Amino acid sequence: MDALESLLAIDPSAPVPAVQKALADPVNRHLLDYVTEDPFGAHVFPGNEIGYAPEKFLADLDAQLADSAPIHLWSYIPTCAYRCRFCQYPVVLVKGEPEVADTKAAQWVDRNIREARLWLAKVPNLAKAPIGEFNVFGGTPSLLPADAIRRLLDFYRENFAFGPDTKIRFEGDPSTFTREKLELLAELGCTKLSSGVQSFDDHVLELCGREHTSAMCADFVRNAQKLGFEWVSIDLMYGLLDQSVDSVRRDLDVVLELAPTAVVCTKLHLKSYSDTRTGVAGVQPAAWQLPDYRDRMAGRGHHWPTLGEQYQMREILTEGLRGNGYTEWPTMYFARGGQPEKWKAIMVDQDKQEAEVAIGLGGSSSCRASEAITDVHWQRYSEAVEAGRIPLGSATRFSERAQEARAVKMALTTLRPLDDALHRRRFGRSLFDEPWLSRFSALASRGLADVDPGRGTITLTPDGEVLVEAIINTELA
Repeated sequence: MDALESLLAIDPSAPVPAVQKALADPVNRHLLDYVTEDPFGAHVFPGNEIGYAPEKFLADLDAQLADSAPIHLWSYIPTCAYRCRFCQYPVVLVKGEPEVADTKAAQWVDRNIREARLWLAKVPNLAKAPIGEFNVFGGTPSLLPADAIRRLLDFYRENFAFGPDTKIRFEGDPSTFTREKLELLAELGCTKLSSGVQSFDDHVLELCGREHTSAMCADFVRNAQKLGFEWVSIDLMYGLLDQSVDSVRRDLDVVLELAPTAVVCTKLHLKSYSDTRTGVAGVQPAAWQLPDYRDRMAGRGHHWPTLGEQYQMREILTEGLRGNGYTEWPTMYFARGGQPEKWKAIMVDQDKQEAEVAIGLGGSSSCRASEAITDVHWQRYSEAVEAGRIPLGSATRFSERAQEARAVKMALTTLRPLDDALHRRRFGRSLFDEPWLSRFSALASRGLADVDPGRGTITLTPDGEVLVEAIINTELA
């Protein structure tokens, strides 16, 4: 089935997705080609000058941090008990008896702390840069034993500029967020939790290779709410094997009943993030990325949702969440109360766009001048840390034009109108001058954006919001 056929193949029980008309228009064929197997497009913004020396990236970062607003700090713990069939992130499997597994997991805390000390030594201004949000993510950091979690959080608090407004967020699998683990995290000052629920359909979860149930997902949300965590976020995926439009409707019903603080909705991505550097991929592909595997599952009678069905699923989630008090900001991040995820606001809001530093295997760090990705091969990573080197695998630089383009692309992902006055103050020219005017006019001519020189704004239309990742990666390079 080619891309257009897949787009037009929909579930008759649901409305035709609103974006179908725009994507089926031949003038937007490049957008259709992108979304068919698109990697993440609004999470990592790659530079345009490859082969940049990692040492130069560290210098760029240090210069920006000399006078910085609050930044986002990541601690990446790559441990997982198993590998999901859709996951292409760099992970390290931790298995065995509890004593063995805990020892292996704690070793990654040791490596993370050692790497963090290298960052502090090589980037002197990092120690005084105010931390807006600190996120322990992975992997499954909730696998860590209690003493390792305590040691990790104590180290970062003591060595980085945490303040009274710093938020500490911890990610994990629903099955590992036990009541005891949640109580520990609350005791240690974590106020935000995120968990990869993915689906509330047990059949879909089993096919994904997940080892938790929908009941565990619901228990996690309820327990976290009872313990008073101020932010409880869950991740949902759509486009999964055997997932139906009805299954997604049921997922939405469960979400609205549980009322988590935030919901992050992600389309199944089959193309490697490393192809475009818009995400961080590990050293091996996900099982579902292998065509033979996908064909074998289809041959056994399983169903891969068509592109049309995926957009029906997305529309159900988007309209359902928006209609029940959730605000989308940035794209596919929904939060109650009309406020964005704090760390995403620090990164992409047009008036902020501060640096981020990610410490750990496969971390992605950036500043305005350049960006870098930490090595994703665990042995090379470990050898570099042992040798006293920050284990950056590669870095790219942004030319002056690319810095401006990156700022525009990040701001568009917030789904808020671009403010020309803000852009002129930062870059010294208007979004209504070239090269931007012709690009935005082209989007407007196809019904994807509204260009308003009188108000000094450029706003994505509903179709433009749905296609923002494709737009920024195909038309605004």
